[in-house]
Amino acid sequence: MQDDLPKPIDPKAEFVRKMAKETGVSEAQIRDIISMVGYDHSSIVREARILKRPAG
Repeated sequence: MQDDLPKPIDPKAEFVRKMAKETGVSEAQIRDIISMVGYDHSSIVREARILKRPAG
């Protein structure tokens, strides 16, 4: 019977997936950014844009 219950959603994991999709960087990169700047949406977007910049 327990298998019929939906798994609880992990809000932090869901946030990482959402931010990765929104910014176009990997979930691992989002987790790295979060470790530096926390869960502030605008800071994460800013750092993700920096990562996506072409080198040179």
